[in-house]
Amino acid sequence: MDPTFLRLIGLRLLAIPLSLLVVATFAFALVALIPGDPAVQILGQFATPEELDRLRAELGLDRTAAERYVIFIGHLLEGDLGTSFQSRRPVLEEIGRHLPATVELVVLATFGAVAIGLVMGGIGAWYRGRWPDRVASGGITLFQSIPDFLLALLLIFALFFVLRLVPPPVGRLGFGASAPPAVTGMLLVDSLLAGQYATFRRVAAASLLPVLALSVVYSAYIAKISRTTISAALNSDQALYARACGLSEWKVFGYALKQARTPILTYGAILFGSLIGGAAIIETIFAWRGVGEWALKSMLTLDVPAIQGFVIVAGAITLVLYLVLDILVLLLDPRIRLQ
Repeated sequence: MDPTFLRLIGLRLLAIPLSLLVVATFAFALVALIPGDPAVQILGQFATPEELDRLRAELGLDRTAAERYVIFIGHLLEGDLGTSFQSRRPVLEEIGRHLPATVELVVLATFGAVAIGLVMGGIGAWYRGRWPDRVASGGITLFQSIPDFLLALLLIFALFFVLRLVPPPVGRLGFGASAPPAVTGMLLVDSLLAGQYATFRRVAAASLLPVLALSVVYSAYIAKISRTTISAALNSDQALYARACGLSEWKVFGYALKQARTPILTYGAILFGSLIGGAAIIETIFAWRGVGEWALKSMLTLDVPAIQGFVIVAGAITLVLYLVLDILVLLLDPRIRLQ
């Protein structure tokens, strides 16, 4: 194994604990700045001052910010994200229940965005300056300008209410269906593992609209970077030399696409990380019961431990994702190691 490669990965591994501490501190400070009183949210506006004081003491809200921060970090070092104010269940357990649904949605949406973006970007680069490029560029501009929730509502209206091509947007299973035995928490995977192919088809049909809404909107970013990168590769000295050697245009395009894989992989990873929490509105529209929808409800009810736990887990997922991305980029492009 290359010593330079191991040293770079080691440095990134050492940075993860410090980064998590920064994320945890940010999560604590963010929640501390949110206006409102969680005790009032729980007991209601008509609770007596004595009841509110009793609940604040029970929840630890009567302590100073410094005391709460020390207790928060101490519990975090023990792997304890606290207990939800609303459900009174451990936050880690709540996140474990909701996260697989979001991961399933985000994985499908990321692959969809990369596929659509590569096609549009490749067409724009191949026909640069001609009418297919203008059509692809117009599509990129349109996809980038429309909000994902608006596209989701338009898709529901067109494909469900008008054409009746998809099931109603009422969750991952719809009405009257039972979930397969929980193994991963991702229904598509669990239904295949259980051999319940009818359930798999039902979940796949329910996933179509939210995945399509996210894929189409966020494919614009992949399309822009792939068009720019592939176009530059097609006009590089290496491409001119390949053509001079008698290679076909398809071969040259294949080499250009290979050269674009690193930035496309990077943007795909960034998209995946941002959608872990960024798909909350889509999850709410389709009653997806993912971690984004759960975090959004926690914010509206001032569920302090839940908000803090979500920020920390989302930050940890992003850090691990970027570590994997660094490893893949170093493996795919040795020039980065030399730098």
